[in-house]
Amino acid sequence: MSLNLADIRQEYSQKELSPDDCLPDAVAQFEVWLNEAIAAKVNEPTAMNVATVGPDGRPSSRIVLLKGVEEGQLLFYTNYLSRKGRQLGEHPYAAVTFFWPELERQVRVEGRVAQVAAEASDAYFASRPYTSRLGAWASEQSTEISSKAVLVTRAAMFGVKHPVSVPRPPHWGGYAVIPDRVEFWQGRPSRLHDRVLYTLADNGQWLRSRLAP
Repeated sequence: MSLNLADIRQEYSQKELSPDDCLPDAVAQFEVWLNEAIAAKVNEPTAMNVATVGPDGRPSSRIVLLKGVEEGQLLFYTNYLSRKGRQLGEHPYAAVTFFWPELERQVRVEGRVAQVAAEASDAYFASRPYTSRLGAWASEQSTEISSKAVLVTRAAMFGVKHPVSVPRPPHWGGYAVIPDRVEFWQGRPSRLHDRVLYTLADNGQWLRSRLAP
């Protein structure tokens, strides 16, 4: 018997949300929710969907891990020559989504994206496990390979070259998402969900409003 997807329904009723409940700063409010997700031990609380746009105007998205919130910016790290890296080079804007179903919450972030300083990328790269650092050299991310053995061979080769200290590859580093639009979604009964939108004004202040679900 086939599953009828239309019959899959989930009622949301844990909490409510209004603009008055939210902090004046969107990123500060995001940190509150992120810390609550971590405290609740939700599955992969830092996992986020990052959507970018290619030169052909087609969007693409993938899950990456948030690795920092600093100076109002969201940080993640990747290969600059990957598909997302090339797309960000063409169109330096991204849409980021966090979904924490255990808390019936979602956060959507949109904004400009810029590479972080080399020193910051160096520091984060040095904190990664040895094998992960080798992997950054071994994987020519998003390129076609003939087999998994190609990766294993390249990792072994770079392991011989860098038996102790692994420098950061020049094609690998961090990106900062600089938000100008942030939406907080709290699930509610009867699909009458609470949505609070922050938009960044020209004076650098965040404006809050409620959206219809």
